[in-house]
Amino acid sequence: MRACRLGFIFLLSFAGKLNAQFDDPFGDQAAGAKPATTVRLLLSHNEAKPVSTVTAGLELTMDDGWHTYWINPGTAGIATDIEWTLPKGVSAGSIQWPTPDKFTALGSIGYGYHDKTILLVPLTIGADAALGQATISGKVSWLECKESCIPRDQKVNAKLVIAGTAKVSANTAELDATKKKLPKADARLAVKAWWDGAAKDDERTLLIEFDAGQAEADADFFSMPSESFDVSPESEVTVSAATRVRIKKTVTKFEGTWPSELTGLAVRNLKDHDKTEAFEVKFAVLASASGTAGTTTAAGPPPTATTGKSLWRMLAYAFIGGLILNIMPCVLPVISLKILGFVNQSKESPARVQLLGMLYGAGVVMSFLVLASVVIGVKSAGEMASWGMQMSNPQFVVLLTILITLVALNLFGLFEVTLGSVGVAAGSMATREGAGGAFFNGVLATVLATPCTAPFLAPALGFAFTQTAAVIVLMFVTVALGLALPYVVLSWNPRLLRFLPKPGPWMEKFKVAMGFPMLATAIWLFTVSYEYYGDRILWFGIFLTVLAMAIWVFGEFFQRGIKRRGLALGIAGALTLGGVVFGLEGQMQWRTPTDPLAAKSGVVQDFPGGILWHRWSPEAVAKAREAGQPALVDFTAKWCATCIWNKKTSIDIESVRTVLADKNMKAFRGDYTRRPDYITEELQRWGRAGVPLVLVFPSDKTKQPKLLPELLTADTVLTALNGAVD
Repeated sequence: MRACRLGFIFLLSFAGKLNAQFDDPFGDQAAGAKPATTVRLLLSHNEAKPVSTVTAGLELTMDDGWHTYWINPGTAGIATDIEWTLPKGVSAGSIQWPTPDKFTALGSIGYGYHDKTILLVPLTIGADAALGQATISGKVSWLECKESCIPRDQKVNAKLVIAGTAKVSANTAELDATKKKLPKADARLAVKAWWDGAAKDDERTLLIEFDAGQAEADADFFSMPSESFDVSPESEVTVSAATRVRIKKTVTKFEGTWPSELTGLAVRNLKDHDKTEAFEVKFAVLASASGTAGTTTAAGPPPTATTGKSLWRMLAYAFIGGLILNIMPCVLPVISLKILGFVNQSKESPARVQLLGMLYGAGVVMSFLVLASVVIGVKSAGEMASWGMQMSNPQFVVLLTILITLVALNLFGLFEVTLGSVGVAAGSMATREGAGGAFFNGVLATVLATPCTAPFLAPALGFAFTQTAAVIVLMFVTVALGLALPYVVLSWNPRLLRFLPKPGPWMEKFKVAMGFPMLATAIWLFTVSYEYYGDRILWFGIFLTVLAMAIWVFGEFFQRGIKRRGLALGIAGALTLGGVVFGLEGQMQWRTPTDPLAAKSGVVQDFPGGILWHRWSPEAVAKAREAGQPALVDFTAKWCATCIWNKKTSIDIESVRTVLADKNMKAFRGDYTRRPDYITEELQRWGRAGVPLVLVFPSDKTKQPKLLPELLTADTVLTALNGAVD
């Protein structure tokens, strides 16, 4: 996992540039700006004797809101490091780390420092050290993060006189105070740890128990890093006795056997920093709560996991799935644009039609290559990647909604934008005849295709997301070729275009008619944004209305008008700017979505009389089966069009609700809208790269659950439910 930190730098650099576009349009936060962290080298002595020890301190002072990382950064990050340049006879020991904070930043849980910290390093002055003035220097490397992360490095140095006497420096008091913040040792903690059940693939649940004193549940365990396994920073903490706490962790094994021993920090009073104390601990991992140290074999993967699948078969699935994507609801609006484009092109030369077809295909392939590179970058950073993961970004959904709305308004004829016009050029690209329009149609088709999965596509992508970077690129390109093929074939076979109607006045009406499916797409995206902003999307709707008015003024009085065109342009600009400043930024606060942890828990019902959905967890499903209840599990997302179709036509319908009630079945929902890692892991266990994933668990625990296809029918669901009862 530590080797993945270099890939994390690449992803963070990309995120930093993207964030700068939103938060800092003038580029002040770019990587070339002044570092947010200043570093000084402090020495405990001005003069030191040979055969003695001097304490060096790396003082890192961070600007408000920024942080750096501990020796174990957590889910993602890079620990601060130093490469020393020392005179002969002087050697440096390992960094001694003060107790870090635990925080959530950039969607990841990490360990690190805010405001100011001092990392201590013991310097040993050997007997062979030359007398006189010596320069102690080094190159410090760190990662500083706020709304983006930037890797930094800086050279530091300090002077030390090696002589027959010792003389402390003015920094001694501060370095001594830092030593008091270092973790301590306390055998009275009585740490005990054991495995909680069998392994699932390369993951296993670990329980750690120790004496937390008066801290109660305000305690945690921070693991030291390891190359062969990782202990998750996520914790479930419960009070197990009067002063003891029990901490539940997930251990992920990368190689070798399961660890039989762990080292790290037992931390008390995390929230009250004045009382925070940490203890260095090293303890054995027992096979069970009452057992002795030992190892157990890992359980095999579920029967539908991707192991053993043929690459060639998965490539065939990817190609066929790409073909079928053309008729999925997500891509239908782009099909309308392509039909209109082919009608327009029927009067052009065959060579130009072929060129436009190839440019459309290039737009699709290039877009899928970008998606593949993002997936590879996310995986390299140690994060979970999934199909359609960009739809879990609230700001992306908002911008895509605006873009699709502009395309719809352009189809309705409210405005026409050319390369020389003032306004929003992106909206015109999708309907403009020419090379740019053809290429952009390919990009738009890819963007709208990602919320959908198609038959054959889900298993292919599930296979791809577990493979190497080269296989991921190959699979994504194969999907792209399937998606682009019908239009490329049509463009290279002019005889097929003869079946299309001839160009005429009807095309203008057809163009307006095709604006309605694009508008429906914008409405669907608008509803997706509710998950991220709640009732604040009222202001998003007001902004879109004001934007539409501005576009109408622009087209009617500036583009098609004769008099006072400057006034019309000013009014359109003022409406747009006012909508952005007051609606998006002021009231909606589109760059600050709601906290996902604030979502309601318990049982939810989508509409009166609908299925009662319980929040999914493996433990909840297991508990239901222990009670003799079969279980229906639906992994879904509000941005997943296929999931919505399945729910409306085949899941939350009268016949299914009747069976669930008659057979005392329990329904669980795994909400993937914000792409939580624990559901990504579960999807990958079942060979899926994204939602939908629907499972039916029999009441008999010895029987395997039934995996339903990604595109459902009512009969398929009813058959699975009826077969789940003994």
